[in-house]
Amino acid sequence: MDKKLIWMGGGILLVLGVAVILTLVFWQPPSFRGTSFAEPFPPAPEIALTKADGSEFRLSQQQEKIVLLFFGYTSCPDVCPTTMAEMKQVMDALRGDAQHVQVVFVSVDPQRDTADRIQKYANHFHPAFIGLSGSEEELQPIWSGYSIVREVVESDSAFGDIINHTARLFLVDLDGNLRLTYAYQTPVEDIVHDIKLLLE
Repeated sequence: MDKKLIWMGGGILLVLGVAVILTLVFWQPPSFRGTSFAEPFPPAPEIALTKADGSEFRLSQQQEKIVLLFFGYTSCPDVCPTTMAEMKQVMDALRGDAQHVQVVFVSVDPQRDTADRIQKYANHFHPAFIGLSGSEEELQPIWSGYSIVREVVESDSAFGDIINHTARLFLVDLDGNLRLTYAYQTPVEDIVHDIKLLLE
């Protein structure tokens, strides 16, 4: 056999070997872009509220889906409509995988948000979104479970009283655990990236 061919073959094998070694040394599993909860991941606090159609919604019964959970109110002038519009963009970007995701919007304004009103608001952004409300007595333990802080500020604006509230998005995984959380206006592609990782 030609010595030149032997040297060429050996050189190729050497390069491939180095490439494999470098890949093994520097390879890291894909990382999430949201803020991760510490392991073991905590179970998501239960949400049990009556939907607009009179049926009961229970978060614990959504374990075959990833749940994107956001707290807000229908009279919100900026943060809530922006976040809900971004959730629609997430669903659109997921395409076929969107069937494995449920967006849930929970009110922080029980005085104005009836179950019917918040469901219509949620459906304005996407027909599959779920809007939930209830009495303050029903909602208070839910807010507490997710560390939602709210402050009612009297206002003469067209929106009425303003409610300052925690504006984080929570991701509940397929096992019903709190897995990730996102700050307001996290890029849509980051949320889509994390959902796809969890669905793999």
